[in-house]
Amino acid sequence: MSNARERSRARQARRAAAGPRPRSRRVVYRRRRVAAVGVLAVVILLAVLVIRGADSGAPNLTPAQEKQIARAENPVHFTMSFGGDILIHSYLWERALANGGGSNYDFAPMFAELAPFVAEADVGVCHVETPMTSSPPTSYPIFNTPTDLAAGIKASGWDACDTASNHSLDQYQSGVEQTGAALDRAGVAHTGSFPSAAARSRPLILDANGIKVGYLAYTDFTNGIPLPHPWSVNFVDYQQGTAPKAQRILADARRDRRAGAEAVIVTMQWGDENSTTPNDSQVALAKALTASPLITAIVGQGPHVVQPIERINDKLVVFSEGNLVSNQSAAAGLPAETQYGLIAILHGVADGRGVRIERVTYVPTWVRLTDYVVLPVGIGLRKDPANASAMRAAYDTVVSIAGRAKDIQPVPKQLPPG
Repeated sequence: MSNARERSRARQARRAAAGPRPRSRRVVYRRRRVAAVGVLAVVILLAVLVIRGADSGAPNLTPAQEKQIARAENPVHFTMSFGGDILIHSYLWERALANGGGSNYDFAPMFAELAPFVAEADVGVCHVETPMTSSPPTSYPIFNTPTDLAAGIKASGWDACDTASNHSLDQYQSGVEQTGAALDRAGVAHTGSFPSAAARSRPLILDANGIKVGYLAYTDFTNGIPLPHPWSVNFVDYQQGTAPKAQRILADARRDRRAGAEAVIVTMQWGDENSTTPNDSQVALAKALTASPLITAIVGQGPHVVQPIERINDKLVVFSEGNLVSNQSAAAGLPAETQYGLIAILHGVADGRGVRIERVTYVPTWVRLTDYVVLPVGIGLRKDPANASAMRAAYDTVVSIAGRAKDIQPVPKQLPPG
């Protein structure tokens, strides 16, 4: 016993002489120990199942058990990128028409600088705020966007979009149907508004580096326009209590899980416009959803400005990404924050303990109002130094609102001096 104590004291003396180890190394060691314990637990569990299977003459492992042990030994990592409101005011579709030489609407140049954060993710998801139809385009307050937007979305690298917003019904059921048809023609998956009850009942399950992710989208407001059919839009009335809203969403999440989803991401069009703080309804619904094992993470849009990113019930919630592209700005008499936004990148892992989102990185963005190009600030500082001060203000504002934590970080982490 005395020898053990002497050895312990000697180790402590050596550590004291060497000084404290870097925090990052301690974190790495701790994570490795946790991972090793998780792998060991899975191996022991599966060994028991093998023994029981051998005793009973039944097959040793199911495919699910084989996948579990494979991921315990070799975790699978994946990324999902989510963009904020694509809000097509008249100035934007006029610019898109000029981009297309007057013969078609080309929206792709507006999103060209986003490629590193959209096309390079395992799955890229956009939020289509306004309906698309073949009728002449219109702007606020009743929107109608050229269907060419769908081709621009596809060209920009998005794999899927949600179409549940307070403007989903601006062109009534016809707008819902034409929006979905335009995205179908472009080869972009979508959910949130539907042409039929049968379409609404089909889950949208996305492939993120081999991981099956169920994707659900809802809005809590339709600008007072009644639903043409109960299934037209995924609608959870903000005036309802938290319980019925959560029950509706969790029922859909349960359906997706039964269809094979290993994780379920929910996007919500919610909150008070131009408010950088989540309201009580948002917070209550986020708490109710994240309390369920059915839900993996939540990403929000709707307020047109960025709101915080938080961990609730050990799950990440992006309350609002703000606008991705629009004509909103201080020049239009609105808060300066409406010209800013963020792209949220969810970093997930599938291992022996299941599938979860471990961290979020986010990319502050700024819209150049001369041509409506969306500039990630880090890229914009290099390519458009003339607007550096405006982009630095956007970065500082977005980071001050969205926040920083060990699992929540902006990209880039810091701006270069300027």
